[in-house]
Amino acid sequence: MEKKKSVNLGLRGWILVIYQASGFFAFTAFTSWPQNLLADMYGGQTTVSTVYTVGCLVGIAAQLIISKFIGKFKNVMNFSVVLGAVSMLLALGVMLIGPEKATLWLVVYFLVTAFVTTWCTFTIGIVVGQWFPTRKGTVMGIATIAFPLTNALLSNFAAKVYTIGTFKAFLPYWIISIVCLVLGAIFIRDFPEKCGCYRDNDRSMTPEVAKAMMEQDIENKKTSVWTIGKTLACRDFWFMVVPEGLLLASSVGMMTQTATMIATYETLNYQIVMMLVMVFGIIGSYTLGLLDTKLGTRQSMLIATIIMIVSAVFGAIKTPVTLVIAIILLALFMGAGSNFTVSLSVQYWRIEDYPSVFAVVNPVANILCSIGPMLIANLILGIGYTAAFIAAG
Repeated sequence: MEKKKSVNLGLRGWILVIYQASGFFAFTAFTSWPQNLLADMYGGQTTVSTVYTVGCLVGIAAQLIISKFIGKFKNVMNFSVVLGAVSMLLALGVMLIGPEKATLWLVVYFLVTAFVTTWCTFTIGIVVGQWFPTRKGTVMGIATIAFPLTNALLSNFAAKVYTIGTFKAFLPYWIISIVCLVLGAIFIRDFPEKCGCYRDNDRSMTPEVAKAMMEQDIENKKTSVWTIGKTLACRDFWFMVVPEGLLLASSVGMMTQTATMIATYETLNYQIVMMLVMVFGIIGSYTLGLLDTKLGTRQSMLIATIIMIVSAVFGAIKTPVTLVIAIILLALFMGAGSNFTVSLSVQYWRIEDYPSVFAVVNPVANILCSIGPMLIANLILGIGYTAAFIAAG
């Protein structure tokens, strides 16, 4: 019975998982991988990673502003779809603008980073928490498989940017993102009860009880006492968010520089290493998500942090074999790191307080995350990849 519960999310529940995964997919393809593949064409890694950091910070500032009103939003899902549509429109600019217009490209890249960050990590996360309040770890564990999967696909195909051009190389990822965006817009609403479904896909309750719970939650959201100030003044908030932010900073920062690190050794095959990243990333994302649901967010985060430390130990030893081991360990917690902003917000606050709290948890964690790529890029370029692993450790 427990096994069935762990995977049976319902048809629309699975569509929500796909919608969340598509946000992570777009984030990886159009904000992270340009740093890996296109940086030399548009001002260098330091420039592009700095623009990425500033774009993330602007997106985070927007989230903090929105958080003041999120409890009164009548339709978060519609807002999410609008942000997704704007993100995909801006992504076309990243794909189409050539190196001869590098300044314009950097402006568009800055905007797409700000919008995608707000779309995929913020607005969709709120909806996921409202659909799956007790199974959020399992759901996010599946959705974040998009990170290692996208990394593997892009490493094998988007590298063709140098032979077939940026637009054709990135077009498949743009089309996939658009299809998933349309699916989300058609089939998903703020609450499962609004489209005849049940939270956590728990069909043991009657439709009347489910609807009454939804209406009560909507009313309670309007009067949540968890304002920005009260959330920031909560000690436990910081004990949760700082480790989460550092997990994100390490995984995102390192993954944007995999090409540079692997290129250190001629004996390493880039495609093979990235396929290993995909396999172990999928395993880690799903397993840590499942542990989140079964053991709790705290325990799952502790395991992820230990894996990060062990990865740093291997990465600090400068040999091809230890680098591959470090990257594989990095992959184990890479996707799962994005599970925890949703999980800790849902697990430690009431469902009616969740949108208000998550609206502070997510941007604060992402402030730390946004520093990762710029810091890692500068350490690798200035000292070497071992320094970046030591910093992560």
